[in-house]
This record gives sequence, C-alpha cells and structure tokens, in this order.
Amino acid sequence: MNARAPEASRPNLPLEFQDPRESLGILGFWFFLASDVVLFSCLFAVYAVYHGRVAAGPTPFQVFDLGPVLTETLLLLTSSFTCGLAIFMMRRGSTRGLSVWLLVTLLLGMAFVGMEVHEFAGDILRFGTWHKSAFLSSFFTLVGTHGGHVSFGVLWAAALVVRLWRQGLTPGTARRVYTFSLYWHFLDIIWIFIFTAVYLSGKIT
Repeated sequence: MNARAPEASRPNLPLEFQDPRESLGILGFWFFLASDVVLFSCLFAVYAVYHGRVAAGPTPFQVFDLGPVLTETLLLLTSSFTCGLAIFMMRRGSTRGLSVWLLVTLLLGMAFVGMEVHEFAGDILRFGTWHKSAFLSSFFTLVGTHGGHVSFGVLWAAALVVRLWRQGLTPGTARRVYTFSLYWHFLDIIWIFIFTAVYLSGKIT
C-alpha cells in the first residue's frame, strides 16, 4: 500500500488558505487580535473610570465636537467597505482590482488620521495637553492608541500594494491581504465603540 502524500495545496479553498502554512499564519493573527482586544478593553475601562475627573480642566461636553467626528466615522466606515471590495477582487483573482481598492482604503485611512491629528492639535491649543486632567489623559490615550493603529494600517496597506506590484497574487500575498482586512475591520469596530462610549455619551451626559 502506498503512503498518502501530504497535500501541497487545497484548490477548493480561497488562495490564502490553500497553503497550510499560510493558514497557520492567519490563526496566529487571530491571537494577535485577541491581545489587542484585551489592550483596548483596558483603555476603555480606564476611560470609564476617569472620564468624569476633569479637575479644573474642560468637560467632555466642552471638548467634543461631533461634526468632525461624524466625518471621521464616515471615512473609516467607507474604508472598511472598500477593504471588503479589495477582498472581493482578490477572490476573483484580480491583482489590479485588489491594488486599486487597497489604495482607496489607504487614502481614506490617511484622511481619517489627518482629521484626527487636526482634532488633537485643536484640543491641545484650546484645552491643554493630556496632563491637564485625568479625563484628558484617558481620552488622548484611548483615541490616540486607536489612531496609532490606523496609522500602522495605512503603512501596511502601502507595503501590500508595493508587494502586489512586485510579486503578484500568491498564497503569501493573499494571506497578508486577508490578515490586513481582519485588522482593518477590527479597527472599524473599535472606532464604533469609541464614537458611542466616548464622543456620543460625552455630548449626551
């Protein structure tokens, strides 16, 4: 009886899952996202404790302006949609379509980061730095950590586009694009919580 040869690929699966080694990479990335859930959970808990401790500084109602934040939310939600379109084009085997939608996602992410930096700069000029109160410290830390993650995602998307131009669509590049999409959608979910628990509740309470 002949021994069964190990399966080199699984063509019935999406490209990023055809190589078992790439599948393990995706599994490992889920563990990374789980650790990030813990990180943001801690930051949300700290903000929940300190958001009312304004000392002699401004209150959340005075600091938050929902107009720009709604624009930022629209940019990030749209970028999540375009990221989904990138995955759709990858499933169809279109390197060009994948690259285009990754670029659109990248540009929307850059616009989000730019607006957030502008918002932070304005808050610092009007109300002072994060040293002013426990509220400002927890606010800048939570929202700034999310902004840092988005900035990293923008750089990651740019690197993916370059890799696609050089190497084309392979199981390795497909796995990287797929894990990027998981990361980007995760940041979108975190932002929805930030918008609701920080900005919206700060203007209502």
